[in-house]
Amino acid sequence: MTHFVADDGEKIHVKLSGEGSPVILLHGWTSSSQEWFPFLAELNARHRVYRWDARGHGGHTLNHPGSATVERMARDLKNLIDHFGLQDATAVGHSMGALTLWQYLRDHGTHGLGKLCLIDQSPKLLTADDWAHGIYGDFGAERNHELVSWLREDFAEGVLKLTAHGLNKRAEEKYLQNASGWERSRAGLRAQDPEPLINCWLSLTAADYRDVLAGIPLPTLLVYGGESNFYHAATAHYVADNIPNAVLRIYEGTDHSPHQWQRERFVRELVEFIDEGR
Repeated sequence: MTHFVADDGEKIHVKLSGEGSPVILLHGWTSSSQEWFPFLAELNARHRVYRWDARGHGGHTLNHPGSATVERMARDLKNLIDHFGLQDATAVGHSMGALTLWQYLRDHGTHGLGKLCLIDQSPKLLTADDWAHGIYGDFGAERNHELVSWLREDFAEGVLKLTAHGLNKRAEEKYLQNASGWERSRAGLRAQDPEPLINCWLSLTAADYRDVLAGIPLPTLLVYGGESNFYHAATAHYVADNIPNAVLRIYEGTDHSPHQWQRERFVRELVEFIDEGR
């Protein structure tokens, strides 16, 4: 484990491995750099891999918990790219990581980046009368307010409810059965500091990146779960239709983490995507 110092003085954890062209891996909300461990053997064989713990995640102790916002994480990404002198990097973002990349493109353009891979995310999480491609297809400001109250009362249970009471009925059944995987997730979430993660969630749900999509000039691989907890297939197609150089892959039978359910397929398609045109 190493780190770099962001321009506001916070230390950001980052793990480096492998040799070759740069790949930056950005995990989802409440997760960490460990999310990418299953893919390292294949990626390290041909790429220099940079995988961080986003601020407020992975055991970070922040001087300012309120700084764990998507805007600040995008600037952290700029700091990482500049610190390591990266050029033409492939950036892979799952969930919150995809939102971080959209914020980065808005604020910093394509500086240091060559290709994108975005995993199971909507450009606007909260739904509205004119927007049905957010969480569940029906998760507006009122439902988000209720969720935030759950998070403040019992953070771990609030996160699990968000995941369970969505579009993937198998997930809801396992949650209601209190299956062992859910209990492990609950224990992991209870070990985290809720304050920066709640601040982070508030920034994620305030964001709207629909205007960013059409201006993305980079080749983009989109990977979506066919049975995502949060998004209907229409969300995946909306994103694909609005990014000019996008290729969409829907992993049937998988949830919000399609890369984890079909690991061999994902890493094969990612490597092929990175190598294409080189």
